[in-house]
Parts: sequence; C-alpha cells; structure tokens
Amino acid sequence: MQVSKLLLTSALLGVMSAGTAAAQTKPTEITIATEGAYEPWNFTGPDGKLAGFEIDLANDLCARMKVKCTIVAQDWDGLIPSLTAKKFDAIMASMIVTEKRLAVISFSKPYAPTAAAFMVEKTGPLADLPGTGTTVDLAADKAKVEQELQPLRDALKGKAVGAQVSTANAVFLDTYFKGVVDPREYKTVEQHDLDLQAGRIDAVVAQKTSLTATLGKDDFKDYKIAGPTFKGGVFGQGIAAGLRKDDTVLKSMFDAAIEAAEADGTINKLAQKWIKTSLD
Repeated sequence: MQVSKLLLTSALLGVMSAGTAAAQTKPTEITIATEGAYEPWNFTGPDGKLAGFEIDLANDLCARMKVKCTIVAQDWDGLIPSLTAKKFDAIMASMIVTEKRLAVISFSKPYAPTAAAFMVEKTGPLADLPGTGTTVDLAADKAKVEQELQPLRDALKGKAVGAQVSTANAVFLDTYFKGVVDPREYKTVEQHDLDLQAGRIDAVVAQKTSLTATLGKDDFKDYKIAGPTFKGGVFGQGIAAGLRKDDTVLKSMFDAAIEAAEADGTINKLAQKWIKTSLD
C-alpha cells in the first residue's frame, strides 16, 4: 500500500512538472495589444495603420526575441481584462507600473519614465498656474508634497479638469484634488483635448509627452503646459509591457530585449523620432 502511494505521488509530481515545463516553453508567436489613440506613443494613422513610439519599439523587441508578433488595437479600459482573459499576450500602451496593477498583472522592466502635467489655454485664467517650471515628487515627504500642492489647489478650486479614465492621471486628481476640482473622465486623451479646446473644461492632466505632441498641432497653438511636472507616487515606476503573472518566460524575454534596446541606443533613437526627447 505504501509503495502504491509513493508511485502515485511520483506520477502526479511528474505530470505537474511536465505541465509547468510546457507552460514555460518559449513562445514563437505572440499578440501585443495597444490602445492606438495615444499619440505619439501609439496611434492610428490616416492610412488606418498603427504607428508611434511603442509600435516601432514593439517590432524591434519582437525581432530581438525572435518571435512573430501581431499588434492589435484595444480600448484602454479593456486592456487588462482582455490580457487576463488571454485574448492577447502583452500590452504596450504607455501603461504605468502601479501597485494596483501589479496586484492583477505582471510587467516587464520599464522602457520609459513617467511625468505628468496640466495643459491650459495660454491666455486663460490658469495660464500662470503656481509651480510652473518645477517638479513635484509625489513619493517625497507627505508634508512637503502637501505644501507644494496647496497653491495649486487654491488656483484650481472649482475648475473642471479632464483626465483619461482608468489612468494614473485620473487617480492623481482623485487623490490630491478631490473636493477641489470638478473632475471629468474621458475614454481617450483626444476627447479631453477637444473639450478643453471647446471650453467645456478648464484644464487637462496627462503624461507630459502626450501633451507635448498635442501642443505640436496647429490647432493647439493657443495652449501650453502650466504648473509643476509630477512624478512618483501614483505615477508609479515607469512605463512597461503588461504581461500575465504566469508568463514568466515571456517576461524574461521582454526584459532581456528591453535591456538590449536600451544598451544599443535604440529606445532613445525611437524616442527622439516620436517623442522628440531623450528618455535617459
């Protein structure tokens, strides 16, 4: 009887090991999802094709990983649910690594830092927001952060401020300006940019690189970035590829490819092309 139990246990362990090994096999083909509506990181061009920094980077990383990649567009708020449902294998959509997201999915090593800011009308009442030209590190001492934010709260009191839904920017407003501003959430950054232009809101908060791209358009020449740049805290640990927690081999592949793309200057070259800045 004891021998039979031992044999059964060994057999079960063998099956489990075989299953684990199969789950960890290096993939030869993957699907990467992006939003396709966050210029210059990822967007749909006039020809209907996906373009941008992350599209070029995804193709570069796939070549380094020696896998065939298909890149698809997915609405922002459906990215993580669809990843966990195995509709695709990775997310590259300017997604910030946060503790809340890490509870659900895993991430590669970051391939870009994060920084957010407000965009306002050049001649509007918020044109001279306090703190312009400075940086507020939200991970710093709480009393110091509160002191730095108070003049901004006073200036923004009662103003309507737009942010993309389910982003660190929306969390930022809820965490630091709740009860101060009238927060408006939008499905895409383009929607809140257009509402700012139409005068339906007073400001938007978004990633600084996205705002810079918007300000480069002729119809936004009357707008500017105002107030401090924000980093740390709710703005997480950088931008990375989102992955399922159990896809450890794929994570290792992404990590190695990103590290190599950093080392040979490819990431900065693509950043200069699309974002017009270095990511160092």
